[in-house]
Amino acid sequence: MKAMILAAGKGERMRPLTLTTPKPLLEAGGSPLIVHHLQHLRRAGFEQVVINHAWLGDQIESALDDGNRFGLCIEYSREDSPLETAGGIVKALPMLVAGGDDWFLVINGDIWCDFDLTRLTPPEDADALLVLTDNPGHNPGGDFHLRDDGHATSDGGDKLTFSGISLLHRRLFEGLPQGPRKLAPILRTAMTENRVRGIRHEGAWMDIGTPDRLRQLDSLLRAEPGVDHGSK
Repeated sequence: MKAMILAAGKGERMRPLTLTTPKPLLEAGGSPLIVHHLQHLRRAGFEQVVINHAWLGDQIESALDDGNRFGLCIEYSREDSPLETAGGIVKALPMLVAGGDDWFLVINGDIWCDFDLTRLTPPEDADALLVLTDNPGHNPGGDFHLRDDGHATSDGGDKLTFSGISLLHRRLFEGLPQGPRKLAPILRTAMTENRVRGIRHEGAWMDIGTPDRLRQLDSLLRAEPGVDHGSK
């Protein structure tokens, strides 16, 4: 199974930091955000990674090259302009399923999480498996409800926040035209057919969407240099 890191956003909320540096290369704990993801994936046993990029993407390719120094094989899906979450996946889909796998892992490039990726197993009765976490202060209402039977829904009782980590099946995207497209509407449609499952993560998670949150993560990682990203 391949993994995809979504790294094509302009990082406008991170300005001025992202005027000259793409957000995935901003550092926390002495390493770029995207390197934390690559190390996490390698520890979980992944070998092939697709990274999409648009804004200052040549810097990402220059910094990561073919992934060999991380023990990975990296391919790049280049976008002239950001295609949103699902749009980027649609464009990269031929790369993601080239090996014959129907499932692939997707991680938002602007999060940090200690979720153990080896816990993710493709469900037999769904097209998506979402990692959900407790709601942070900047998203108090949450995104999706996790039912007792493990299905995720767009309505219902208390909601959790989508962590930006998911296992997705190719049929969610096949037949969709290329172009900007968000993932949430696709997931909500699948939810109406009980085709989305969820798993709750109770460990650490951060959406690194602002300079302040980047500083918070940097402080966390420097205060706990031995923390094993992805060990829980």
